Amino acid sequence: MSIHSFSTQAKEPIEFGGDPALATSHLPSPGRALTEVEARELGAICDTTADAAERAQHGRDWWPLSLRWSLRNEVPQIPAVVCRPKNTQEVSILLAYCNDHKIPVTPSGGRSGVCGAAIPLFGGVALDMTQMQGIESIDEISGIVETLSGTFGPDLEKAVRTHGLTIGHYPQSFDIATVGGWVACRGAGQYSTRYGKIEDMVHALEAVLADGTIIRTGGAPAGAVGPDISQLLLGSEGTLAVITRVWLRAHPLPEVERRAAFVFASFSEGIEACRRIIRAGATPAVLRLYDGAESKRSHGGDGTQCTLLVLDEGTESIIDGTMSVVFDTCKEMGAADGDVALIEAWMHHRNDTSGLQALTRKGFVVDTMEVAANWGHLDSVVEAVESAMLAVPHARSATCHLSHSYIEGACVYFTFAATPEEADFESTYLAMWKAGQEAGLASGANLSHHHGIGYSRSQFMEQALGTSMGVLRSVKKALDPNGILNPGKLGL
Repeated sequence: MSIHSFSTQAKEPIEFGGDPALATSHLPSPGRALTEVEARELGAICDTTADAAERAQHGRDWWPLSLRWSLRNEVPQIPAVVCRPKNTQEVSILLAYCNDHKIPVTPSGGRSGVCGAAIPLFGGVALDMTQMQGIESIDEISGIVETLSGTFGPDLEKAVRTHGLTIGHYPQSFDIATVGGWVACRGAGQYSTRYGKIEDMVHALEAVLADGTIIRTGGAPAGAVGPDISQLLLGSEGTLAVITRVWLRAHPLPEVERRAAFVFASFSEGIEACRRIIRAGATPAVLRLYDGAESKRSHGGDGTQCTLLVLDEGTESIIDGTMSVVFDTCKEMGAADGDVALIEAWMHHRNDTSGLQALTRKGFVVDTMEVAANWGHLDSVVEAVESAMLAVPHARSATCHLSHSYIEGACVYFTFAATPEEADFESTYLAMWKAGQEAGLASGANLSHHHGIGYSRSQFMEQALGTSMGVLRSVKKALDPNGILNPGKLGL
């Protein structure tokens, strides 16, 4: 029995353009229709509904293009049924049944992803994991937290804090994302430079394969027991297995917090300062550098200077040392002191996406694209991606900030916008994505840092992985020979 259980449900902040029960599918429907017998037998395994409004809700996630479709009361694809298992055994029985009957299964948590990973492209079963919530155990000595995969971020963090611990994972989707979604899409939190991405936090996993086999991976601080199966499932987006339980590494609650802000004459100089800070061994939780345009838009700059926000937390002596490296490096680079109050403002608004939604409703093409690259490539990546996006007809802006840093490189996060005519909306959106992704890959970036691949980025997987894409296909064929798990994602 879990020591904490919750009743939080997936939130539905995306508006429909009409009655959800009357919503239609935007994408062509190659969906697998269920027979009455199949629907009845699925209902005998776990809570199952064919309610039209429920099915429509599970036909989308936060992919911005589908947000545009929702204004016309359309979703990408509507599943035949929504299944809500309450435990791992029900997941196992359900997958075994669907595997035998070749019924597609699309797992989802809070459906907060922005690349269409939770869209049931081939209909079938939308597998809603949010009934599997709760903290099962906490090992305070080792700092290991066992949680069910449908647990939402705020519930998890609140529970572990009562034990003097923190996970330290705060993605922008924190309020509406689940632990299983974090793991399945290899997410990153805004404090990742201190605590790591989700793959650095996972201690062990429980998952169910397509045939219903229940497996457990990991469970030790380190190992040399062949390839790490946990890392194989991390980022697999429900295509290789359904994650049902996660053991996470937790940290003691921080003793202190320190903040600082600086202003650089150019984005390139700010990148170099971040590189020197990280290469010196300092890893502040937040090290966010904004280009001139984003500094003006969000932090009141003049459009030419670039703002760096720094925040760290932890043991006082360590944090003081980190912030000393930050201060000395920025001053050596000629940075001016910034307004520390900007950090408090960022803290209050960092998860607010209402502005982007409002622009979409007004007819703007607007989205974000994040990639990671080595320090030696970052300047050229930024220039190439922005130039490529701005060359697309109707493009209006392409801006950038640096959001997550590592010893060898960092994540650069682009925001782009365009003002096409209604008839050109979708083609302009897709053209800006194509231009940006291909320019990023050609200049030394990867395909995604933390948003994942899903459906919208699938077309770029061959270019991103090259001949290793064949390895991924072989793994998929071995673990899911009937192709029932989230078909159409990850370029599979």
